[in-house]
Amino acid sequence: MGMPFAGTTGTRKRVALVLCAYNGLKWVASQIESLLGQSACPSEVVLSDDASTDGTWTVLEDLAKRLRARGAVVALHRNSGNVGYVAHFADALVRATGDVIFLCDQDDIWYPDKLAVMAGYFEEDPALVMLHSDARLVDATGSDMGCTLFEALQLVPAEIERIHAGRAFEVLVRRSCVTGATMAIRRELLQWALPVGAGWIHDEWLAVIAAAVGKVDVIERPLIDYRQHGGNQIGMRRRTWRDKWEDLRRARGAQFRAEVARLHVLDERLQLLGARVAPSKRELLAKRIAHLERRIALGSSAHLRRLPGIWREWRHGSYRRYGTGWRSALRDFLRRD
Repeated sequence: MGMPFAGTTGTRKRVALVLCAYNGLKWVASQIESLLGQSACPSEVVLSDDASTDGTWTVLEDLAKRLRARGAVVALHRNSGNVGYVAHFADALVRATGDVIFLCDQDDIWYPDKLAVMAGYFEEDPALVMLHSDARLVDATGSDMGCTLFEALQLVPAEIERIHAGRAFEVLVRRSCVTGATMAIRRELLQWALPVGAGWIHDEWLAVIAAAVGKVDVIERPLIDYRQHGGNQIGMRRRTWRDKWEDLRRARGAQFRAEVARLHVLDERLQLLGARVAPSKRELLAKRIAHLERRIALGSSAHLRRLPGIWREWRHGSYRRYGTGWRSALRDFLRRD
């Protein structure tokens, strides 16, 4: 492992890494080697196991010994019962005491400069609250799938430019594009973001709260190989034309209602955060909710009778600001509900 980052008495922030594992014996060894091969190592590592039954815990115990031998402070924790990945990460994150915290999955492979590059961004920009990167998608064997994470998410240049320009909330309130395995946060974020809001996944919640209270940025190049396999909690791949066509036609009412409920949960948290959140962001959130509610109402009409409502949303720019533009409009016409 490379040179450690300086502690709190030095000029650099203390860097912590939080690895959450569950029945990852098949993959975790590759991830461990990539962590040990970092050009700069964290000051602190939290290794947490969600009651694995396949030997993962033994591997983490061995890793703890190797890390301690190299000078890292290691917290080793095992849940008495399986709590699920959202609650697991939320609990593990608060065990870290570092100034900057990296989230780490058990089945990916980090590039050697990931920690050093991302930690450098936090050193250079005290206003930065959360940072994430692109990733290369690889299959279960580690072979390149010919697609990056951002390509699979169809994250367009205009969205990336908004994030760079300090307008990440505009992007993240519309759709999630941040994956926890590519994320690092400033520890202060936890006091505003935890507990995770009902209906939200931990990484998308951390990202949108970070964008609400401070600065979020993105590194446009891959810094990890993001492994896709049957055991992924949330997988990712490039969508085919058939996928896109089925996506345009599938029922949306239940999804939209669930999203409205989630956004109300977000609004309640932003209210609690008070003056830390600019009023313009809550106004944007309210408009996004109203747009979704109008789209829910469209689904109760026959396809042709939806056209006036679709035209109104298009004319006012709502599909562009709060959806995916023409794709959202076409989806509202074609969807089955």
